[in-house]
Amino acid sequence: MKYINIKSILSLAFLAIMVASCSESDKVVDQVVAGVQRGAILRQVEVRSNSVALNTDSGLLVDGEKFELDVEYQDNEDGNLLSEMNVYVSFTDNTDDETDNSKAEVLHETLSASDFSTGDRGLPTLTYSLLGTEMLSTLGLAPTALGIGGDAFTVRFELVLTDGRTFSTENNSGTITGSYFRSPFSNNIAVVCAPSVPTPGEWSIETVDSYGDGWNGASLEVVIDGAPAASIANDGATGTGPQVFTFNVPTGTSTISIKYVSGAWDSEVSYTITSANGNDVVVVPGGPVAGVELLDYCKGGL
Repeated sequence: MKYINIKSILSLAFLAIMVASCSESDKVVDQVVAGVQRGAILRQVEVRSNSVALNTDSGLLVDGEKFELDVEYQDNEDGNLLSEMNVYVSFTDNTDDETDNSKAEVLHETLSASDFSTGDRGLPTLTYSLLGTEMLSTLGLAPTALGIGGDAFTVRFELVLTDGRTFSTENNSGTITGSYFRSPFSNNIAVVCAPSVPTPGEWSIETVDSYGDGWNGASLEVVIDGAPAASIANDGATGTGPQVFTFNVPTGTSTISIKYVSGAWDSEVSYTITSANGNDVVVVPGGPVAGVELLDYCKGGL
């Protein structure tokens, strides 16, 4: 008499059900993936200069002052979908006087894919520079139209793909504007005053992390007269409340450089830098840009 192995039959039946289920699931996944439209980003590798300085005596831009950054283009075809990049410029007049020189956005220029070079990761890269005087000319503003500091230009990038799709600020999300990708498509270029001698004494930096867990690798690098940098960072010890740090500026100091080093969650970071004479020389309410000189020399003396 032959005996039927019930366990074997049940195992085979279960396997058949699993195979059928996986096959059906794969079809659903394929349908979803097929309906996904992939985009493109313009990653800001390094912002070299994000401000333009005024000569406070003449009220004119200092020669050579410019906005400059390194960018890397990415898409799901290893950069081959790039057709061109449009560069737009606008201006916000924050000077408190009777004249409003604000200007709406104007197309400054269009760069083709051939203007990019191939970077070390095999993707299109570009070092983009735009002089302050060029921004004034594009907007039709006179060289004397800038105030004493506090005004700002805005430079916006728009990617145009070979299939006609465009990507810019309206496609932003927290995923691509923060952390690794750093792809905001838009930058504010502050009009600041040319450096003046800093006030000696105790300076303070009030730091805040809106989530309360510290700056996640971010820091402020303070360099006095070229000496080794002092690193300052919120460690989350005060939660979402302010954490204050101080540093001393010796008598006879000529220059102070303070730059922000990016971390994992830059959008949570804010800080205020106060000089020894009580002036708030830097106020960043959130989302600082890495690598940019921070001091505002228009505060009536540092």
